[in-house]
Amino acid sequence: MSKVMQQPIGQKRLTNVAVVRLKKNGIRFEIACYKNKVLSWRSGVDVEKDLDEVLQSHTVYSNVSKGILAKSKDLETAFGKGRDKTEICLEILDKGELQIAGKERESQLSSQFRDIATIVMQKTINPETQRPYTISMIERLMHEIHFAVDPNRSSKKQALEVIRELQKHFPIKRCPMRLQLTVPQRNFSSLLEKLNVWNASIVSKDESGVQPSIICEMEPGIFRDCDALIRNLQGRLEILAVSMHGEGDTHVDHYDDHEHVPPSRLAKESADPVVELGERVQRQTISAGNSSTEREVKQNKCSTCEAFVGDSKQYREHFKSDWHKHNLRRKTRQLSPLSAEECLADVEMDDSTEDLKDYSF
Repeated sequence: MSKVMQQPIGQKRLTNVAVVRLKKNGIRFEIACYKNKVLSWRSGVDVEKDLDEVLQSHTVYSNVSKGILAKSKDLETAFGKGRDKTEICLEILDKGELQIAGKERESQLSSQFRDIATIVMQKTINPETQRPYTISMIERLMHEIHFAVDPNRSSKKQALEVIRELQKHFPIKRCPMRLQLTVPQRNFSSLLEKLNVWNASIVSKDESGVQPSIICEMEPGIFRDCDALIRNLQGRLEILAVSMHGEGDTHVDHYDDHEHVPPSRLAKESADPVVELGERVQRQTISAGNSSTEREVKQNKCSTCEAFVGDSKQYREHFKSDWHKHNLRRKTRQLSPLSAEECLADVEMDDSTEDLKDYSF
């Protein structure tokens, strides 16, 4: 009886592969990397410095999944003659696009979109009310200007670009910084003149002593010029607050959208669609204020809306409400759920683009 001889195979099996693809001169080149190491390499904070810990092999492919190597002729055409394969791998790693699954990419883009909106919310205010917009409002405005997330750029840089673009279409401005400026007495008048040129808001002045000081608020874009001026005047600059909002604005997510309606429109409450929205909210939501006086019942939580909706009967009625249906549609788009008030305001905004004006936009 013959025995089967097991021969070694000339095949390297790649596991946990992340493919980085670069198209150059119409030719596709790919390298095989470790999935978790590519982002660390690109983070720019030197989390991962060892190239061997990032690349599975110093080999350039035309198709990693099929194991097809790139032709030497194509490499010379695209990257030039005499280039080492490690140098080519480095160029592909830095300039190429990381290939990930569709759902994973969608989840990452949705998460980064939310991060950018959060940064925009923290750095901006409504110039009429001096209060920040809600996160749902910022997201809606970002959709209005057709903003698309770039996964290869930092969220903060993209947020600053979003702010500049929003300022072209909507009443929104950067939160002022609060600074304390201290200069010698002989340079105090020069500082006051410059602050007037910058339209800085002076909160308080202390002219007693050898070095008078001023607490003022100014646009963040002027900070560098102000810092240079204080250095020239041999003074001292201290940042008291990076972003100044209206008083009481500690938790912006608690604001209802109708708080941004100008006082001139509050006189029309009877015909205001926001008031009608509030009445619909009361009919569709379960009030938690009377829960202490009512007998204890088992609270059911809706995982879609992330809210407790009462007993079994109220739980079933909740699934028929516009609030739950709207959050279901947001869930399919990988968006976070809204509260009942934000949800109904969102529905009203979708009914007509003119409603942006009703919310002080």
